[in-house]
Amino acid sequence: MSRLKDILTREPIFINPYTDFGFKRLFGEEGSKDLLKDFLNQILPKRHKIHDLTIQNGEQQPNTEAERKAYFDIKCQSITGEKFIIEMQKAKLVHFQDRTVFYLTFPIQEQAQKGEWNFELQTIYLVAILDFRYDEHKKRHVVLRKIALKDQFGELFSDKVHLRFIQMPIFNKKENELKTRFDKWLYFLQNLENFDEIPRILNEPIFQKGFEIAKIAKMTAQEYRQYESSRLAYSENKAIVDTARQEGKIEGKIEEREFKNLEFTLSLIENTDFSDKKIALLVGVSIEYVQKIRTGI
Repeated sequence: MSRLKDILTREPIFINPYTDFGFKRLFGEEGSKDLLKDFLNQILPKRHKIHDLTIQNGEQQPNTEAERKAYFDIKCQSITGEKFIIEMQKAKLVHFQDRTVFYLTFPIQEQAQKGEWNFELQTIYLVAILDFRYDEHKKRHVVLRKIALKDQFGELFSDKVHLRFIQMPIFNKKENELKTRFDKWLYFLQNLENFDEIPRILNEPIFQKGFEIAKIAKMTAQEYRQYESSRLAYSENKAIVDTARQEGKIEGKIEEREFKNLEFTLSLIENTDFSDKKIALLVGVSIEYVQKIRTGI
């Protein structure tokens, strides 16, 4: 009984990488560039294996502070010398596809040159880590979904834009089932907050550094406050959506339109400073409904 109590009441040793703070700490800081490089090289094709990268703080960034923490603009050079761009984000459920298209406009616009320009673009990858299944209702579920611009015959229209969506809930491998370095990275991210120590299979330099960076005890008081705020926002936001989905499955009360109302309301609360009254008018719901959603964020 005491063992169960210890498990239920234990304080995490490592951060939750799905929080905006945790995601940025692991992948978005200068000191963690080697982690970012190693992770991305498990996703990219051979011709775009990264030799060097620079995390940019571009002007064309998302509008809100929360969005900026979960979004990186990365300038890369491959082992063959080719330059290309990676936009990396910790994706959010609300209007996920629309957000993805929106983010892709940043690196495209930033390549525009003054004066004479032939419109030649560098290759762009958008890499998104999802803590939800975006293709939940489709028959085929894959952890890593690769998307490119193709025509109605399935032929590639442009090789300059690629999307990589990592659907973390689909990954269910145990420690003894990990075969590739990509498997190890997903296992690391999926279980990081629940580890008490470094598992044997991840006891190698790149993951050792990841665990060190992820230690909550290494944070300053200010960083810990920021992390706790980020963790609370993530947990409450996720609980709202998860509860709505579960109620819809069990009771059949949440229709598609109602779920879209929830998504739209969350998006306006999260990304604007609109009043509850204005949001209610835009979404077509009551002010009380908006207030109820807002108190959960």
